[in-house]
Amino acid sequence: MFATATRSVLVMTVVAMLLIPLAASWFAYPTTHLPPGFGVFPPQFVEDPPGFNLLVFIGVALLEAAFAVFLIFPQWFGFKPAAPSPQPALRALPWWFWAGLVATLFFWWLMWTRTTPFGDLVYYAFTPMWCGFIFVLDGLAFRYSGGYSLFASRPKTFLISAAVSIFGWYFFEYFDYFALGNWYYPNTDIPGLSHTTIVWIFIFAYSTVWPAIFEWYTLLNAFPKIAGRYAQGPALALPAKPMLYLSFVLFAAVPFWPYPLFWAMWIAPLIGISGILMLRGIWTPFTDLAKGNWSPVLLMALSALFNGFFWEIWNYGSAHPVLPVTNPNYWLYDIPYVNVIHLHAEMPLLGFAGYLPFGVLVWVVFLWAGKVLGFNTDILKNGQGH
Repeated sequence: MFATATRSVLVMTVVAMLLIPLAASWFAYPTTHLPPGFGVFPPQFVEDPPGFNLLVFIGVALLEAAFAVFLIFPQWFGFKPAAPSPQPALRALPWWFWAGLVATLFFWWLMWTRTTPFGDLVYYAFTPMWCGFIFVLDGLAFRYSGGYSLFASRPKTFLISAAVSIFGWYFFEYFDYFALGNWYYPNTDIPGLSHTTIVWIFIFAYSTVWPAIFEWYTLLNAFPKIAGRYAQGPALALPAKPMLYLSFVLFAAVPFWPYPLFWAMWIAPLIGISGILMLRGIWTPFTDLAKGNWSPVLLMALSALFNGFFWEIWNYGSAHPVLPVTNPNYWLYDIPYVNVIHLHAEMPLLGFAGYLPFGVLVWVVFLWAGKVLGFNTDILKNGQGH
């Protein structure tokens, strides 16, 4: 009975997250009752957001700089050095590492060069390139952990993470409509490709997000010094109920103030889903903060950041210079106030910090799905995140 009640509460909470911004839009847009561009898939350009704002830029830059100092010098913030466990004996790189490396290099080369002998294969290059890279990361994790990796040791979890990734990214695309398009996809009108084909290209591309981030996490945890770097810090117990309520407030406010609250479409689901999981006594990466163990939160955040550099660099190269044959998954950003300083990426420099909460959000969505659907969500050899 308790399990059924818990499952119902978890489902109703996410349904509320989906409905609250939709209901708020009825009043925020009295004529159309929906934000412009709502429901167009893949999402397209809506309108120009507010331009550069120096005060906002400086404020965000200082906040990010402070967090970088925290990550680099945790001992300044009360963290104690942990005695690392012995480094496992190295294993030979497995066959799937080499197969993944070949696939990654070939489709990366194809997506950037658009070599004509391969015809329209470039349209489909994004997903196999990322699948190849996922197996490269998995092979590295296998080598440095002494034989443990998601593909080798938890193949079911590996496959489930790809399925959750599809629905999870649709979840975020839905919220992005209310932020009036933090990102959009300009290359989806391709002669010879039907809209149905484009949709399927995107569905398969979405399957790579969760596995890639989880592979980075297992790889980072293969190194004991990294795994224990943030394990003995100050205890911080987060208030679950206020987190959940604040989440609902943000969801309701975004349709009225989409540009000042553009960041809320990532933070609101993170604190909301984490809050309801914690209220039901379910482990989240924030649970260990109350014990002083920051490693699950910070290493998953860093996993998304590291992966984000590859996302952005490969994305940038896939449409520069623009040629008739291009990558339909290519995206651009319309981030208000700070959309400046692009270093070989469409993502503005300060925008990379958004990957940090995104990584943790990916994890709590996976944990939520595991409790609702009844599958094991352990990623590491010895349990959830520790």
